[in-house]
Parts: sequence; structure tokens; C-alpha cells
Amino acid sequence: MQASLVVMGVSGCGKTSLASALAAALQLRFIEGDAHHSEANLAKMREGTPLTDADRAGWLDTLAAELQAGAPAVLSCSSLKRAYRDRLRAASPGLRFVFMDITRDEALRRVESRGAAHFFSTSLVDNQFATLERPDGEPGVLRVDATAPLPQLQAEVFTWVQQQELA
Repeated sequence: MQASLVVMGVSGCGKTSLASALAAALQLRFIEGDAHHSEANLAKMREGTPLTDADRAGWLDTLAAELQAGAPAVLSCSSLKRAYRDRLRAASPGLRFVFMDITRDEALRRVESRGAAHFFSTSLVDNQFATLERPDGEPGVLRVDATAPLPQLQAEVFTWVQQQELA
């Protein structure tokens, strides 16, 4: 792959699962976006307090620097707003996004199934959907059904990436 890829969507859509599988199969660096949140952001999310644009600014700067730090990578990152995606695009020319589309009820079910060990509070799922600016119509974005089996999702992304690289 010549360009990096972001697997995006609301919490519970399966970003980490798909992104890590893609990175392994494509032999690319995997960047777990959640691993780069500040302790203050993690504490807010544990408490059920939604992050603001200001909270996310430093996180996005860190992720942008990670994308710039070497060979192409696969990043798992919610990228809920167009401005967030544009920030990452500015850091990584040719950046592509895979939007994992999921219903609110399914996302909530998945987040609930994680249990208390995960930092993300179920009370934040509605805020994720309220914040989401769908990337429909943006260039370099593939929409996938987040409820599809992982091997199917990987195949869809592989086919799309190959088409993008030939274009």
C-alpha cells in the first residue's frame, strides 16, 4: 500500500478488530488510536463525560504525527467529524478511510458486552451518534457494514484498496 488507512466509526463498531487484522494481513504498522488518548480524556470517558473538540485536539495531533512518522499504517480512530478527518488527511496525503457503519442499538449492545474493564462508558454511545458526521460523499472513503463477518470486511477493503491504487 502506498497510503495509510483509517478504520473509523462510533465506539463498538469494530474498528480495532478490522484495523489490526488489516495491518497484519498487509504487513503495515497498526496504530491503536485509543492508546494515544491522554489520561484526562480516558478519565472523562470512564465517567461518561463526552469529549469536546478541545479534548480531541491534542489526540488528533498525536495521531497525525504517528501517520507522518514512517511507512504507511492502519489507524483505528473514530474520526467522527469531517474536521477530524481533514486534520488527519493534511498529515498524510492520500489517506483513505473505511467507515464502519452500524446502528445505534448494535453499537450499544457491543459496548455493553465489553464490561467494566473497558474505559468507554455505555452512556456515551448516544453522544457518538450525535457527534458523527457521516463521511458519505467524501473522497477516499469506503463504507462497510460493521455487522458483516471480519473475513468479508477484510476482503471488501482489500478489493477497494487495490482499485484505489490502480486509479
